[in-house]
Amino acid sequence: MSEFPTSEALFERPFFFVGIGGSGMLPLAQILIGRGAKVAGSDRSYDQGRTPEKFAAIEAQGIALHPQDGSGIVSSDQIVIASAAIEDSVPEIARANDLDCLRMTRAELNSILFNTSGAGIGIAGTSGKSTVTAMLGWILHRAGREPTIMNGAVMKNFVTKTHPIASAVAGGRSLYVSEVDESDGSIALYRPAIGVLLNVSLDHKSMDELRQLFGDFVARSRIAVINADDAEALALLPRASEAITFGIEQELAQIGVVSGSIAEGPLRQAATVIDRHDGSEHALRLQMPGRHNLANALAAIAGAAAAGIPVGAAVEALTGFEGIARRFDIVGTNHAAITVIDDFGHNPEKCAATLRTLKAHPGRVLAFFQPHGYGPLRQMGEELAETFAREMDEEDLVILCDPVYFGGTVDRTEGSERIVRLIEDAGGHAEYIPTRKQVSDRLLSLARPGDRIVVMGARDDTLSEFARVLFANLG
Repeated sequence: MSEFPTSEALFERPFFFVGIGGSGMLPLAQILIGRGAKVAGSDRSYDQGRTPEKFAAIEAQGIALHPQDGSGIVSSDQIVIASAAIEDSVPEIARANDLDCLRMTRAELNSILFNTSGAGIGIAGTSGKSTVTAMLGWILHRAGREPTIMNGAVMKNFVTKTHPIASAVAGGRSLYVSEVDESDGSIALYRPAIGVLLNVSLDHKSMDELRQLFGDFVARSRIAVINADDAEALALLPRASEAITFGIEQELAQIGVVSGSIAEGPLRQAATVIDRHDGSEHALRLQMPGRHNLANALAAIAGAAAAGIPVGAAVEALTGFEGIARRFDIVGTNHAAITVIDDFGHNPEKCAATLRTLKAHPGRVLAFFQPHGYGPLRQMGEELAETFAREMDEEDLVILCDPVYFGGTVDRTEGSERIVRLIEDAGGHAEYIPTRKQVSDRLLSLARPGDRIVVMGARDDTLSEFARVLFANLG
């Protein structure tokens, strides 16, 4: 691959995104558009007619969409952004190779933007990255710091009629806030001024690989912000040159919670945050339930403190934080008190956090889980099964359909049936139902007053529509 141009030279050349509708691709395209670059792209879902409203919104931002047939690649000047794993047989890649276009992965482009900003703030960890990125971005925005924010989820505070898919904010160039991904090892590309480490737990890689990747991330950060409640994260503290710790339980955490101050409800919570640097206390009101979201708030507050924002100002900003799409996103509650929730839970830790939030309050849980791929299901299937069996009660039920599959050569010999067997072997209650239409029919037949129905999964934008239609059909 030829040497990458400088950040400034990047914006003088046209970009073409293969899979532009993806949660990692679209925000980068939005940032480039905001900086005056010419952007085009293609997407298999666009060709298939999936989520037409989304692609209409993308076009409205000035991004030209093309069929995924190679017709959008017309010049060797174009920089082609595509997954590192994409096959050469894909028409765009074949055409880009013919024209000798410069190719980059999403992470390579993002790391260039991150590392050439005045200060890059990276949010790392197995779970909570999108929420903390949105929280910290909102705090910095409220403080007048005009951050550029690169996220993998729609941030509700930044949604407008002309910017409905607000998974990025094209702000100034002095602060660049971004979640950074360990699943493909690309976290190694980033050189953070501030590196926030939320947790270290099994996801796409082995624990030994994760410890190395996250440890190196901490060591590269000028200031590391570390979750003192997470034993694996805290074990990496010695690798930091300078650090701020946060935590709910760990009394030595520099940004913490006053003991006994937490008040939890099914939709929101409150707590008193203590800054142990000076002993000051600040009343936090958070419009999100769940202990994991309180931890996320502390992470954002600590990250903001590392960027020079007073703790009191950060706490006040979070009072107006509206959350992000598909993170415990309540679709609605009907006349029979049946609630439907749309959630991004797809790995053991994310699923556990959502289920614990639900089980903290009365009511049966009916969980529909769509695995986000055959590969991840093989990697973490046993841990997922253990999570569902452990976190759900005798009256609860989890339904799994077939994993997300948009084509390709992935091994599909082991699917959701195996996970259902593992859940049942561990004492839980689970059903395998292949198609979403059948899942919807089953959930509608099961639902009774007081139930919470949670739709869980990643990599598939149509899950949100599934949740909305399901709620509408409840009557």
